[in-house]
Amino acid sequence: MPQLTVVVPAYNESDVLMVFHRRLSKVLDSLSLDCDVLYVDDGSKDDTWSIIEKLVADDPRTGAIKLSRNFGKEAAMTAGLDHVTADAAVVIDSDLQDPPELIPVLVEQWRAGFDVVYATRSAREGETGFKRFTAAAFYRSMNQLSDTAIPRDTGDFRLLSRRALDALAQLRERQRFMKGLFSWIGYRQTAVRYLREPRQAGTTKWNYWRLAQLAIEGITSFSTAPLRLATWVGIASAGLAFVYGFIVLIRALFYGDAVRGYPTLMLVILFLGGVQLLALGVIGEYLGRNYAESKRRPLYFIEEQRQPRKLH
Repeated sequence: MPQLTVVVPAYNESDVLMVFHRRLSKVLDSLSLDCDVLYVDDGSKDDTWSIIEKLVADDPRTGAIKLSRNFGKEAAMTAGLDHVTADAAVVIDSDLQDPPELIPVLVEQWRAGFDVVYATRSAREGETGFKRFTAAAFYRSMNQLSDTAIPRDTGDFRLLSRRALDALAQLRERQRFMKGLFSWIGYRQTAVRYLREPRQAGTTKWNYWRLAQLAIEGITSFSTAPLRLATWVGIASAGLAFVYGFIVLIRALFYGDAVRGYPTLMLVILFLGGVQLLALGVIGEYLGRNYAESKRRPLYFIEEQRQPRKLH
């Protein structure tokens, strides 16, 4: 019988884990697959790990990994996928915004021959208009800037075949933008559309600051367009400065050098200084990522691990 592992990264999700597991269990019971669940506790500070241990004790097909600290969701997903030995894996959050009831549809597409089946949101319930606008703007900007096409309005909820998992395991960069990596490996991919529901309990861990950091991570990981933009802005600024300098020279030759133009001088200095700082900032982002990659530190450390009693 084909084997399926559901990987669930969790960080401070004690309020919703029990409800999530009940819904997920009903779905797995309906599948004609050998299923198990792998929870990854990303250094939670609440009772998430103790609840996961209870789930492991009560459900023989449930396993768990506890990371030594909070490494971030990208690393938590990587840890879970690294430990999958099944024929396919589903990645899903535990906040129930992504419905476990959609997993059979993902499995159906996998059995039809697709290696990556991703869930695309047709609507985003429970989110502000500003959040929906910024999310849409991010996905559309990424596709304009990156050579790798990233599906719009698509999160981490998806199914990966065995060969997709093996390909993903070879990508060990520390600066991880999983949505981009899922697309970069290629193979046959297809979408399943669904209505994203509001969070059932708890609070989101993704404030605008962390979302902005993730956006920067994605853009700098899969595009050199900001570097090219800095180059072109520098060329344009230098051209404008040259033209303005030529105009000043001509005026001085023909009309004399009156002591005027202090506001204009300050404007030019501040403009060119701002452009230079912008270019240095962009270069610094890429340099910092190269520095982090050069240290080649492990992506995560595991503090505890629980194997499912129902082993493959």
